[in-house]
Amino acid sequence: MFSVKSLGHFSRRGVTSVWRGFREYSNKRLDIAGIYPPIATPFTQDGGVDYRSLDENLQKYSTIPFRGFVVQGSNGEYPYLTTEERIQVVKRVRQTLPQAKMIMAGSGCESTLATIQMSESMASAGADCVLVVTPCFYRGRMNSSALIHHYTQVADSCPVPVVLYNVPANTSLDLPVDAVVRLSQHPNIVGLKDSGGDITRISLIVHKTRTQDFQVLAGSAGFLMAAYSVGAVGGVCALANVLGQQVCELADLCTSGQWDKAKELQYRLIEPNTAVTRKFGVPALKQAMEWFGYHGGVCRSPLQPLSEVEIKELRTDFSSDGWL
Repeated sequence: MFSVKSLGHFSRRGVTSVWRGFREYSNKRLDIAGIYPPIATPFTQDGGVDYRSLDENLQKYSTIPFRGFVVQGSNGEYPYLTTEERIQVVKRVRQTLPQAKMIMAGSGCESTLATIQMSESMASAGADCVLVVTPCFYRGRMNSSALIHHYTQVADSCPVPVVLYNVPANTSLDLPVDAVVRLSQHPNIVGLKDSGGDITRISLIVHKTRTQDFQVLAGSAGFLMAAYSVGAVGGVCALANVLGQQVCELADLCTSGQWDKAKELQYRLIEPNTAVTRKFGVPALKQAMEWFGYHGGVCRSPLQPLSEVEIKELRTDFSSDGWL
């Protein structure tokens, strides 16, 4: 089988040229359908990446039918990692996982040049595709034209497929629908992870990109069923780090058309999902991971652990729906 990863001795231009030729030859986009946990990055007490705990988490996840894993997403605390750490974590995950499990690696940076370089590094580290968040520091100038230019340059150069990443809660920026539609026509942009939760918007994107073989992933378990109902093909869900089997079950119920059962399960996932995302964020996710037998551990500063009051409230959010 052809593998761009085997082309490490090529120049960037050479890899890009070969990749373009392969895309034209295959005329088939990478299938990203399924459920992905955006895995947390465990840290040691002295602040380093805890690779042993990372390996143990991945071993425990191996019994859950995930399509793959998002590495260096927002739940992986990627803005707090050095460039070397980001790349090394992806390498370690690739070494630990079976090849059948897909790795979607976060490679977004603020500049186009840095994103291109990070995307190439993630591909070399073993990523099957890259997840590229919207640059947002100069959000006032990040209109459709700027974002189309950015993603096109990245996709032209990247040796693996690109997935757009819209997360307005973190960036205060929505990737415009018209930009998504335009970018869906690029042969190396295969889909979008949308974490905004606006089902009308997700529906419109699915509708307007149907002729492009473009795939949309829900960015949260809280609206996973709704996203499936309008044509999404999967989800990147923080809650899957804790309730992975249940999130995969919800996906199966949706894809098999068992909507009544899906609705009941979706109801029970909303409160714990909100708790580990919008309500308390990564510190809550890591705390919940500890309760469910995974290594969450400490966050990297400046993120702080939950207070005792917050931990009590988090436990209520899980226990009231029967998960604890």
